[in-house]
Amino acid sequence: MNLLDAMTAFVRVAELGSYTRAAKALDLSRTRISRQVIELEEHLGVRLLQRTTRRLHLTEAGERYLARAQGILQSLEEAEAEVDSGATEMRGRLRLNGPMSFGTRYLAPLVARFMVEHPALEVRLDLNDRRVDLLEEGYDLAIRIGSLPDSSLVARRLTRCRLLLCASPGYLAEHGTPHRLADLARHRCLRYRTGGGGDWQFDGRGLAVRGPLESNNGDVLTHAAEAGLGIAQQPSFLVTESIASGRLVPVLTEQAPVTLDIHGLYPARRHLPAKVERFLVRLAEAWGDPPCWEREMGL
Repeated sequence: MNLLDAMTAFVRVAELGSYTRAAKALDLSRTRISRQVIELEEHLGVRLLQRTTRRLHLTEAGERYLARAQGILQSLEEAEAEVDSGATEMRGRLRLNGPMSFGTRYLAPLVARFMVEHPALEVRLDLNDRRVDLLEEGYDLAIRIGSLPDSSLVARRLTRCRLLLCASPGYLAEHGTPHRLADLARHRCLRYRTGGGGDWQFDGRGLAVRGPLESNNGDVLTHAAEAGLGIAQQPSFLVTESIASGRLVPVLTEQAPVTLDIHGLYPARRHLPAKVERFLVRLAEAWGDPPCWEREMGL
């Protein structure tokens, strides 16, 4: 038995309340995780977990051992981080998560360059628009746009983007140009659909709009706006090229645009691993504030 591996397996099972979730977080089979916990109990000569058909319960001995084991693993992680922070060559795995459309345009190219500079580094980059659990799913860093839920994670602001209203010249020629927010009621509005609905945001309040298309992907709405299907409220990084080429035209420019902060989120640690710290610095430098995609538009 590898005592450290068995201790790690037990701590993850206890924290997540499930052998299956612990196995997923550690990238091991459920059978292997279960066996490691059993071997640890046999090594200690005590029962750490009471197993029922519906849930797991820590025994009194399990609660005491969990507190100690968490402290030991945290100390080991901090020791590794201290060594890593002084290393000239970064190695190991960097696990990243980001939103799909933004990540494809402005995160993926920087990941590629970072890996060229640090060839001993392995990167796992997952792009999706759902809220991931960094701790449970094993991510070192996530990029998030907009408001953040209260959590134990650390948030570092990197830059921002603005929500812009835009439509194709053909649509505006046919349906007219809105001059105030109230005019949007008679326009075809393309809505970005989230768990909170498809309302557009202005000055901290939602504005209910209607239109022929809603989607949970911004690229879909950009293409629809370029095709003349309606007006879209899009983050600036999605429409820079479309506006520069004339395929889209900003509207209601007198209306102050909503600004969304872009953050890097990571688990709270006393010593942030060098690979995470350096990548955060690289992102902030590359994007800038105001960001490169808005400087190109003169915003």
